[in-house]
Amino acid sequence: MVMGKKIVFLMLFTTFTILGQEQNQETSTIGKGIVNHTSLDSLWSVQMNVRMQLLSQFETSSQFEVFESSALLRRARFRLKGFLYSPKIRYKLELGFSNHDMRGGGSANHQSPQIIYDALIIWEFAKNFELWFGQAKLPGNIERVISSGSLQFVDRSVLNSEFNIDREFGIQLRHEFNLTDTFVVREKVAISQGEGRNVTIQNSGGHQLTGRIEFLPFGKFKDNGAFFGSDLRREKKLKTLVGVGVSVNNKAIKEKGSQGSYFLGLDPVKDQRVLESLKTDATTLFVDATLKYQGFSFLGEYAQREAGNEELIRTGSGLNLSAGYMPNNKWEVSTRIASISLDKETNDRKEYTLGFSRYFSGHKFKIQSDLSYIDFSNYKDQLMFRVQVEVHL
Repeated sequence: MVMGKKIVFLMLFTTFTILGQEQNQETSTIGKGIVNHTSLDSLWSVQMNVRMQLLSQFETSSQFEVFESSALLRRARFRLKGFLYSPKIRYKLELGFSNHDMRGGGSANHQSPQIIYDALIIWEFAKNFELWFGQAKLPGNIERVISSGSLQFVDRSVLNSEFNIDREFGIQLRHEFNLTDTFVVREKVAISQGEGRNVTIQNSGGHQLTGRIEFLPFGKFKDNGAFFGSDLRREKKLKTLVGVGVSVNNKAIKEKGSQGSYFLGLDPVKDQRVLESLKTDATTLFVDATLKYQGFSFLGEYAQREAGNEELIRTGSGLNLSAGYMPNNKWEVSTRIASISLDKETNDRKEYTLGFSRYFSGHKFKIQSDLSYIDFSNYKDQLMFRVQVEVHL
């Protein structure tokens, strides 16, 4: 198995080294790809990116009784994207190779490392209509849809870690239209497996139906700027996005609906009959808004999960409010307040974070740090300081 992975990686490396030598144009901008190639007959193209995140983290109790530190290669990603046959048929493949990327293997995926993140085909079959097929992020909360390499802080908020619906294999339909010359509306619908990504066994639960609608009353953001942190494009006119999303997981068998552990820690292969008897529905609501204007940015999110059997599903709500200001394109100061409140547990928490970022080439090459005070309802409060370097070629 290990030798096979090495051979595949070597083949990929050799193939794209050759492609890189055959390019008829060079990329000079960081993050635009180390390979950019279009076939001579213009029937396919490929862009290859690699990126990594290097993290150092320091934690202590609010009374400075215990001190812990860690350092890790948090992410090491490899991404291919381009078009096939026509620019209206696009593809994306993203793989993760750090230990942090590959964690989460279990019986549902034959104990395999979780290497595959995105693997999908996107077909623009009509004007303003797109059909997605494969494994990809679901249209849930906006903070989760933002790439981990394009965040305003070192990491996403505690709301996201508790309530996000992440990636799954399925089919998505996306559409947008203009109400007026500037007012844009986007609709997104997805039907997916309901048990998370890279599941290889027979679907033990039901399926997940996700819908989201977005309103952009002042028009689109520059370079799709609603979906990366900070106002790097320094919007000259106020831009805002308001979104509402609902995810219904029919016959869920995981503690967070489609995420987290299987009920009672049961094995989805050995204990399938038991899980069959425990299935329950879970519904998650997302409401969010983001705005950007001349270097200032704001993001607000609310999430709530309900379930038919609240003894099995982690139900509750969360709130995330963050803002940042960039006096120029190199520096940013940001702040965030986030909290979760769960119905049947006592580990509610609030996080107060102050962030500082230095951008060398936008989100493609940056150094970020943040200091957080974490207020636990049933544990000692905690202080956490993090420093992270992001490199994206």
